Amino acid sequence: MKGSRPIQAALSRDTDMSKTEATQKVIESMVDGLNDHRIADIGEFFSQTFSWMGNQGCGTKQGLKEFQKNWQQPFQAAFSDKICVDEARLYMGEWAAAFGRQEATHSGTFMGIKATGAKVEIRYMDFWKVMDGKICDNWVMVDFPHVLAQLGVDVFNGEGWEAFDLGEKQAPQAKQTRN
Repeated sequence: MKGSRPIQAALSRDTDMSKTEATQKVIESMVDGLNDHRIADIGEFFSQTFSWMGNQGCGTKQGLKEFQKNWQQPFQAAFSDKICVDEARLYMGEWAAAFGRQEATHSGTFMGIKATGAKVEIRYMDFWKVMDGKICDNWVMVDFPHVLAQLGVDVFNGEGWEAFDLGEKQAPQAKQTRN
């Protein structure tokens, strides 16, 4: 890369590593709370003013009430028998991250698709910042295209790059440049 480089990891630069254990306790308790399908009292783990920043299709929620109203309630209305399974978790000071899946039944309307009763896997990644014993920021990636594919909807209209992996299409090649 020529020229100046962008600043990297600015948000976690001044991490207080002594807070790792406390962060871990908050995250583990919160995941247990979500697996118990708690909504009304989830403020035990999230600050009232926390920010939940999701990918396209998930939206951004400002504050606990908006998170409960515009994420938890519609998600639980669309998917029942839901269980969260973190495949891995990482802890570093006030920061934590996880990736995994939720296993659920499509029992209510989701993205305009009426309940099918299908068992689905909902893959995700979460990054949390914990301050004063509560989650204050949560960056989220939920693989909605994968969920929709399980329900028979191809959001990429046949243009997904899986076609390259399956040998159905040739991947375009970038022109080679010299540094």
